[in-house]
Amino acid sequence: MDLPPLNQDERQRYARHLSIPGVGEEGQRRLKGASVLMIGTGGLGSPAALYLAAAGVGRIGMVDDDKVDASNLQRQILHGESWVGKPKLESAVARLREINPLIQIDTHPARFTADNADEVTSDYDLILDGSDNFPTRFLTNDIGFLQKKPVVYGSIYRFEGQVTVFAPHLGGPCYRCMLPELPPPGAAPSCEEAGVLGVLPGIIGSLQAMEAIKLLLGIGEAPLGKLLCYDALRTTFRTLNLARDPGCRLCGQSPSIHSHDNNETRSNPSCTMSDLPSITVSELAQKLNSNSKTVLIDVRQPEEYAEVSIPGSKLIPLGELADRISEIPKEGEVLVHCKLGGRSAKAVALLQEQGIAGATNVEGGIEAWLQREG
Repeated sequence: MDLPPLNQDERQRYARHLSIPGVGEEGQRRLKGASVLMIGTGGLGSPAALYLAAAGVGRIGMVDDDKVDASNLQRQILHGESWVGKPKLESAVARLREINPLIQIDTHPARFTADNADEVTSDYDLILDGSDNFPTRFLTNDIGFLQKKPVVYGSIYRFEGQVTVFAPHLGGPCYRCMLPELPPPGAAPSCEEAGVLGVLPGIIGSLQAMEAIKLLLGIGEAPLGKLLCYDALRTTFRTLNLARDPGCRLCGQSPSIHSHDNNETRSNPSCTMSDLPSITVSELAQKLNSNSKTVLIDVRQPEEYAEVSIPGSKLIPLGELADRISEIPKEGEVLVHCKLGGRSAKAVALLQEQGIAGATNVEGGIEAWLQREG
C-alpha cells in the first residue's frame, strides 16, 4: 500500500524515531498509515493508548461505554479528577489530543458485543485487548481470528501480569488454545474484588503498546506461542510456551466455531447468574422495615463498606466468604448485596453450594439502593 508522507511537524515530533534503524522515515510512515482498535480505556488501555498516540499511530479507535469513577484514578492514567462522572471516551480523547493532535481518534461509545464486533473492528489493522472479563476476551479473540487481525493480549492480577499476541494467521495459537472453555462464574476474581497495584497495568499496557508497534512496523519477534509473565514482587519475567491446539474449536483442524457470535461471547461479562433467586431493593426495604429475621450480608471490600452501607448489614468480603460460612445461619432468609450485583451473585451461588438454601441476591446492589433513596 502507499504510505502517507510525513509533514514538517511530524518530522520534528518523531525525530527520535527517524534516527532508529528499523524505524526511520519508512517505519514512521507505516505507523502513520496504521490503525489500532483499543478494547477498553481502563488500566491496560490507558498506558497503551498514550504510547500508541505518542508514537504516531495514525488512527486509534476506542471502544468503551463506561464513565470515570474515582476508584479508576489509581491506575487508569488517561483520566483525571475533573473527569469523574463523565464518559471515559471523552476523557480519553481530550488527553490523547494533548499528547498528539496530529493523529485521528475514533470513538465507539458502546460495550463491545457480538452484535457490534464485526462492524467496529473491520476497519482496523490490529486489536489491542484491554478488557477485564472472559466473554469480551473470547469475543476479541474470535473476531480477530475471523478477520485475520493480530490481537495483543494483556491481563493483570494484583502484582502479576501477562502479555502475548494471538494471531493464528501468523502461525501462533489463539486465546481458545490457552483457555478452551469459559470459566464458571466466580472462578477468577475481578480487579474490584482482588485488587491490583496501580503501576502494574502501566507496565503491562506499555508492553502491549510495544508489541503493537513491532507488529505494525514488521520488526523484531512477536510473542507468538509465548506468554510473557511478569511478577512485580520478585522483579522477574518468565516465558511460558503456548502451543497451538489442533483440537481448538476455533483455529484447530476441525473447528466447530465459525462465527464470533457464540455461547462464550454471548455470556454475561458481569458473571451474574440469572437463575439465582433475587429480590429488588424495594423488596429489600420492605423486609428490613418489617422487622423480619432477614440476614443481610454485604460482600464488598471494607473500604467500600466504610464509605456507605445499608443499616443492619454484616460485612463479609467475597474473598473471605468461604472461610466464614459458619457466621451465616443455614435456616431462614439470607440476602446478599454488593455494589452492582455481580459479586453478590457469586456469593449466593457459593452459599447455596454450602447448603444455605435461603441465600438470595439483591439486584443492582447498593447503587440501586442509593438511587431508590434519591
